[in-house]
Amino acid sequence: MHIRIIKITLALFFFLCLLDMPYGYYEIIRAMALLGFGILAYEAYQNQSYLAMIIYAFLGLLFQPFLKVGLGRELWNIVDVVVGLGLLISMFFDSNNSKKDEYFLG
Repeated sequence: MHIRIIKITLALFFFLCLLDMPYGYYEIIRAMALLGFGILAYEAYQNQSYLAMIIYAFLGLLFQPFLKVGLGRELWNIVDVVVGLGLLISMFFDSNNSKKDEYFLG
């Protein structure tokens, strides 16, 4: 259940990034995204869902607040929407089924 809350919360925060928010909001979102994606990656690892773990780890690195990735406002908006939708859609799939990863990871 806590995984669903993390995904919904992150998706909501990413969608709010489309609004004209103060710069501090984006800094907080970066830190929260790193934490949230770190938790999701760890949970995926615990469930032996290695593809999901890799995706969440990559997203954590993309959004991390220490070395900023300069994509520009328009591209970040696209990333925010795609990642937010991806988080919401991922709630409809069984994250405990690691067999789907065997196809991708051997």
